[in-house]
Amino acid sequence: MSLFETPSSARWQPLPLPGAELSLWPSWLAPAAADELFVDLMASIAWEVHRIRIYGREVESPRLSCWIGDADATYVYSRTRFEPHPWTPTLMALRARVEAACATRFNSVLANLYRDGRDSMGWHSDDEPELGRQPVIASLSLGAVRRFRLRAKRGEGKRQVHVIELGHGSLLRMAGDTQHLYVHDLPKTTAAVGPRINLTFRQVHATATAAGG
Repeated sequence: MSLFETPSSARWQPLPLPGAELSLWPSWLAPAAADELFVDLMASIAWEVHRIRIYGREVESPRLSCWIGDADATYVYSRTRFEPHPWTPTLMALRARVEAACATRFNSVLANLYRDGRDSMGWHSDDEPELGRQPVIASLSLGAVRRFRLRAKRGEGKRQVHVIELGHGSLLRMAGDTQHLYVHDLPKTTAAVGPRINLTFRQVHATATAAGG
């Protein structure tokens, strides 16, 4: 079986979210292929603790991460500048498959490892200037099923939280005004869950990065 085999019956499922462009491919990878990829990435990615700035304080992020990409795909997040690690052979091949599925070019990927239910991601948008006005973000999930939540940034919609269960081998595509209109998070859970790897493929524009300093 190919490492990136996709079930023949799989397809994109549009998700209704006002003003956003959001779609999910629940079984983008076949279970055995997702299992194999999970084991490969756990061993081959240089996992590290990123330090981020929250309310003026520098703290350790509640997960392990690694920023990977082309040499010029520098990324600034929470006032911290991340220089990319080089692509691994597995991630290079995977990028080509994700680009084909999303009909978009990507030059970088943020890998996050949530070790258990205590690891999380707070409310935020992927709206940094170097990603452009309407970025396409492709999010591949491997391992434990976790809840992915979205809510509107402003207006009455701020009160409503939309929940997506992201399963093993699923691919989520966020595009259009999704990052402009919505924030998203991955909350902690008290449930006994195992590790989860999330890969978010992006296109970083080098000129915007340089301007942002």
